[in-house]
Amino acid sequence: MNLFKIAWRNAQQRGLSTLLTTISLALGVGLVVLVLSIHGIVSDAFQRNATVGYNLVVGAKGSPLQLTLNTVYYLSQPVENLPYDYYLEFFGQEERERQLAAYGGHLDEPDRPGKFSLYTGSDSGGLVIPVCLGDYFGEYRVVGTTPAFLDNLKHGPDVDQPYEFREGRNFQTHSEENGFFEAVVGSRVASTMNIKVGDTFNPTHGDPDGKGHDLGFKIVGVLKPTGTPNDRATFVNMEGFYLMEGHAKPSEHGDEEEEAEVEEEVVVAGEEGAVPNTPLPLDQREVTAILLRPSQTMFAMMLQNVINEGLQAQAATPIGEISKLMEQFVDPIRYVLLLITAITCIVAGVGILVSIYNSMNDRRRDIAVMRALGARRGTVMWIILLESGMIAVLGGLLGWIAAHGAIALASGTIEDRTGVPVNFFSTTSAELYVLPLVLGLAAIAGFVPALVAYRTDVSRALAS
Repeated sequence: MNLFKIAWRNAQQRGLSTLLTTISLALGVGLVVLVLSIHGIVSDAFQRNATVGYNLVVGAKGSPLQLTLNTVYYLSQPVENLPYDYYLEFFGQEERERQLAAYGGHLDEPDRPGKFSLYTGSDSGGLVIPVCLGDYFGEYRVVGTTPAFLDNLKHGPDVDQPYEFREGRNFQTHSEENGFFEAVVGSRVASTMNIKVGDTFNPTHGDPDGKGHDLGFKIVGVLKPTGTPNDRATFVNMEGFYLMEGHAKPSEHGDEEEEAEVEEEVVVAGEEGAVPNTPLPLDQREVTAILLRPSQTMFAMMLQNVINEGLQAQAATPIGEISKLMEQFVDPIRYVLLLITAITCIVAGVGILVSIYNSMNDRRRDIAVMRALGARRGTVMWIILLESGMIAVLGGLLGWIAAHGAIALASGTIEDRTGVPVNFFSTTSAELYVLPLVLGLAAIAGFVPALVAYRTDVSRALAS
């Protein structure tokens, strides 16, 4: 006697009821799998992108999470700026004197090493990269920085992949062709805004719909996709960024005649065909954030403590802040969604119970005949449990296939927006527990009808 075949035929006899019960369970399982997959994608996206090639982000005092989201992910609103001379505190005496000679202006005590230079010696592996934010190109952030951002930083799971160009090259601090106004765009920016090397764009000030700057940047490079937030950013030469209207702060040390000359030069630059050829003085510059990689890994915590003890700036660790974000916001949301979907599965399990239980009155005579032909009570009970299990397995598989089919259909959008590559077979470890739990639920749901079948009175059922 083939118990599986008998159980399958019993399910076929109640075709519509079995189909509706299976669909109900598939929807519940599909929701559970989608929640687990989406949480895995979000977690993977944040954790992958928090591995950025630098240890610390330094910005004005405030929320370290906001600083991280704004600087690393280009989310949230920019924090207050830091004076440029604070940025120079991470360099040795030689570099401080070089920048003062190159850009002019005023710098307190240029003939001494910066007070943080001990931790960030560039000759021993340290990295100090400034970031200026506040402008947009369409919906995307414009990032004013130096060529070192794309030359020296790495990306990827092991932070060992250099930034590569789909076309063009990195921008230069100053070029004979474009002066200070060169830019590189991320892969998503290039595709969405439909731009290429050789095009020119004018950033908008402070908001995607803000006033457009008169000065434009020439695009000299388009990055290959990296799976990081930098795919959604436009990188411009920081020297050109400073020369745009509204980006220079009033000098506290220069005389009125010198400031007037700088202002006149920038105004003239706004005329058609004119490009500024003199950089902004040091004391009129600010930076939004500073990306730091100390010369020794052990210096990171020490440097963070030293900076945070001061009154002017704060230092945040991207990985640490993102971990806190996951614990405080993302994980609780996942638990709530899992609770809702678990309730959905329980309701589907109750549906299995009701469906099979309601059919028992119609099947008493069939069960009695089986018993009269020699079937044991346990055999009849196993047939009902197998029927419940078949519905559970079929519903679970359909739900899993439906959920992963939806993920596969949206894989392009998911990878484009999060940088996480997914396909139909992308799974999370938590999904391994879904089918066993569904089978357990089905066993519980099928136990009551199976018990009814076990207790069926053969003589009474045949006489009815």
